[in-house]
Amino acid sequence: MRSFRSITLFFFVCITLISAAPKADDPDAVLGKWLSSKKRNQVLIYKQGDKYYGKIVWMLEPNDPATKKPKLDVENPDEKLRQHPLVNLIVLKNLTYQGNRVWGGGEVYNPEDGKTYNCDVILKDANNLDIHGYIMGISFLGRTRTWTRVK
Repeated sequence: MRSFRSITLFFFVCITLISAAPKADDPDAVLGKWLSSKKRNQVLIYKQGDKYYGKIVWMLEPNDPATKKPKLDVENPDEKLRQHPLVNLIVLKNLTYQGNRVWGGGEVYNPEDGKTYNCDVILKDANNLDIHGYIMGISFLGRTRTWTRVK
């Protein structure tokens, strides 16, 4: 009887651990709030249809110190968009799940320089996300930043 209880307990623990482990091929594992590598912004990654997007939802310094008004997208190459506040600005666009914890084919916008880059996102583990921005469709001509999940 004692060995039956031990075996039952062992299987219960195994099933619990397996169900609690992150799914290796979960397209929605990237959803949620992420703290940028500089720890100055939080980006909410959300899904619309079969595409993934990210928008700034929090900033360490949301207001311009000189004007005391919300910071604007002043570096945007489109003059009409320079009056848009940075909070709620979409910075990740059109990512699609490629499999194996990779989202690609999208774009990342950097409001610090007003440039848009090709983008791939890799979920390293449940709490770390690599954002790889690159130019001219050439992945090695780029830079990777690691974001951390906001709990």
